[in-house]
Amino acid sequence: MPDIIIASDSPLVRAEVRSVLSPSDTVREVDTGPAVLAGVLDRQPDVVVCDMQMGQMGGIAVCLDMRLEESGGRIDHVPVLLLIDRRPDVFLAKRADAEGWVVKPLQPLQLRRAIKALAAGGRWEDESYRPAESAAAATMSGLPVDD
Repeated sequence: MPDIIIASDSPLVRAEVRSVLSPSDTVREVDTGPAVLAGVLDRQPDVVVCDMQMGQMGGIAVCLDMRLEESGGRIDHVPVLLLIDRRPDVFLAKRADAEGWVVKPLQPLQLRRAIKALAAGGRWEDESYRPAESAAAATMSGLPVDD
């Protein structure tokens, strides 16, 4: 029974994430970035699923804040799955040391697999951004691109 914090200021995003979880999972929902750290301090979750766009403190800031608290010894490590809005946000997710990310619009099966992977101590990278990245690299190198 994983303990999961879902962080988004959008009730629709929170409902979408909650819908892929098992009824036996412990789910806590927060709608602000600062509430994530408060939830982690209250009770250590197995995974934090965090929306990239969230009021004054979005997913990247939340992830960085958690990594700073962890490096200061104030919290134990908590895996973070970022729900990113566009492919270029992958760079930011990597820099924030998130264990995983998925690009919106969310695909239920992919989201469920990502959460399970992080809860089991693994990582998850949304592969949907790679074809565009590969095509751009091939185009820049002068290689033919198959569509």
